[in-house]
Amino acid sequence: MLQRIRVAALAVMVGAGALVALAPSAATAAPPAPEIARVTISPSPIDVTNGPATATFSFFTKNADTAEFQLKAPGDVSVHTPITITKGGTFGSWTKWTGTKEFKSTDVGKWSWLAIAHGSGGDKSANGTFDVVKKLDTAVVRFDARPNVIDKGDPVRVSGRLLADGKGYAGQTVSIAFRERGSGAYREVAKVTTGGSGWFAATVRPHVTGWWRAEFAATAAAKGSVSDGELVIVKRGKLDSRIVGFGARPDPVDKGDKLTFTGALVIDGRGGVAGERVGIFFKAAGSGRWEYVTSAETGRHGRFWASAEAVASGWWRAEYAGDRGVNGSVSDADWVKVNEPAPPPPPEKADTRLIKFNAYPEPIKRGRFLKFTGKLQADDEGTWEGYSGKVALFFKPVGSKKWQYVKSFWSGDSGRLYTKVKAWNSGHWRFVFKGDEDTYGSSSRKDYVRVKR
Repeated sequence: MLQRIRVAALAVMVGAGALVALAPSAATAAPPAPEIARVTISPSPIDVTNGPATATFSFFTKNADTAEFQLKAPGDVSVHTPITITKGGTFGSWTKWTGTKEFKSTDVGKWSWLAIAHGSGGDKSANGTFDVVKKLDTAVVRFDARPNVIDKGDPVRVSGRLLADGKGYAGQTVSIAFRERGSGAYREVAKVTTGGSGWFAATVRPHVTGWWRAEFAATAAAKGSVSDGELVIVKRGKLDSRIVGFGARPDPVDKGDKLTFTGALVIDGRGGVAGERVGIFFKAAGSGRWEYVTSAETGRHGRFWASAEAVASGWWRAEYAGDRGVNGSVSDADWVKVNEPAPPPPPEKADTRLIKFNAYPEPIKRGRFLKFTGKLQADDEGTWEGYSGKVALFFKPVGSKKWQYVKSFWSGDSGRLYTKVKAWNSGHWRFVFKGDEDTYGSSSRKDYVRVKR
């Protein structure tokens, strides 16, 4: 306690000035270090393809009195070379510096830059790189289209070579373009990739006359280029024709009965054409010669219809001789069997007939019941009377040549007939009575029914 009193008394005796002298000196604050921000090179990369180009370098400093901007050329191991920079405006505590330099085609490559800020608080630097580029000069040479006179749709080989600075430019995409005669614009048709020596080729199928050329679009490394145009003339060849759906009905048929022929004439690009003459030809069984029988003129949608008497078994077909600008054509052949008429029945048996045969409804949906009616009659001394007999129902599908047995049933005493079956396919129906010990057989007329799916 005594010691503390002595110190306090000494402090009072010395005074305030002595107390200041005894206190430690206050430390002086260090100046802030410089900063560098937003180093910009415009344009970047620097393109000298079309001649010398001037680039602008700018950056911002803070807490700096002076600044430098230095460049080092590609492959240069020496120190950076400074460029002249000027101080621009200030933005708050930041100062902008700007400099420029012109670059030539001899300067192509990767450059290095170094920005330095000098201030009371020391130095600050930043560095990086930029590119000086020159795009390759390209050319599409030796472009060709062969043959240059073709029929519509024939193949044409287009080929050429892409060069870059006089050398084959491999692995590049080249467009094959076409301009129709009378049009002012080319449109792309195909793309190809150049091979190891810059060669390329493609196959096209022109439908109209026009010019073909190859186009190479500019890339980051190369300029674009376009070949000369090659004219390909497309001749208008004859159109092909076809006879479709030809058929001869009925089959089989009795000798002397009428045959009906149907089909349609179709011309490519036009469809069914009306007003054209189609001939009907016949080749008898065992013969090698086709003989003209009759003809028909096509109507709406190119359809035609003709008829002729059945005289012998053989092949039938339709022929179109062609016309101006249209090739002729021949249908597939259709075989028809012609039966000899049955001998007259012996007088002790009565003739029969099946009349009023009808299949209904028509058309009918697949799987629904189709109903059949008719009447069986026998000749009783010149008078047709209803007759009770066993009658069979037959069916011949569309496209088939054979009648198929379906079922049998009996007519009533009045001769009336009725039955029903489910319909599955379109085709012809008929009743057949084979006869019995007192009567000869007979068949009804055919009735066609279309079945809808």
